[in-house]
Amino acid sequence: MDALEVADLSFRYGRKEALKSVSFHVASGEFCALLGPNGAGKSTLFALLTRLFVARQGRIAVMGQDLQAAPRAALAQMGVVFQQMTLDLDLSVARNLAYFGALHGLSRRDAALRATEVLERLDMAERAGEKARDLNGGHRRRLEIARALMHRPRLLLLDEPTVGLDARSRAAITTHVHGLARDDGLAVLWATHLVDEVTPSDTVLILHQGQILQRGRAQDIAPEHGLAAHFMALTEEPAA
Repeated sequence: MDALEVADLSFRYGRKEALKSVSFHVASGEFCALLGPNGAGKSTLFALLTRLFVARQGRIAVMGQDLQAAPRAALAQMGVVFQQMTLDLDLSVARNLAYFGALHGLSRRDAALRATEVLERLDMAERAGEKARDLNGGHRRRLEIARALMHRPRLLLLDEPTVGLDARSRAAITTHVHGLARDDGLAVLWATHLVDEVTPSDTVLILHQGQILQRGRAQDIAPEHGLAAHFMALTEEPAA
């Protein structure tokens, strides 16, 4: 069973077609990089996957649960890190996690145990008592990832999670999330426009103008030119 299955998904903003018959899947343990320039449709796709928008055409399933027919069951299997930060800056790291755990029905004890577990995994345990506003950008992102893992999802969605971070912070976060896929069997869909966040063994989806242009292993896509050059060539606007 695929952790995420998207079939024939389309979406319009009025007359503008933002997504055009998009189909793909992400298996458990797979790190799938969704590459696309700004305006390609990545954020629209994430809004549909997280049910911020409701798809009128196509199907989305998470661990076999249809998102439209059984939204609660599907969303319960999903952890999400949005492009815009959604932390409560006035709460401590531990309180941010405890609040999220309560929203998912965890007892205070279970939430505390899971908070300790995810913070240790993300090298954040020593910051549990710090307020979120006192963290730097990289540690705030790690906290958001920790929060997304509190209910032990099977699928992790990250929409441009490294925007605004320095190179060292970006590298640390991509390494951690690759480890979650490799070691914990978590399915990951990572949206980005930065090809240096992709490793050779990752699955790559190239999205442009609302359509999937290519899907495959990064190491197999145009190896003679490299992924970056191939991505640029595919997404380059044709001459008038």
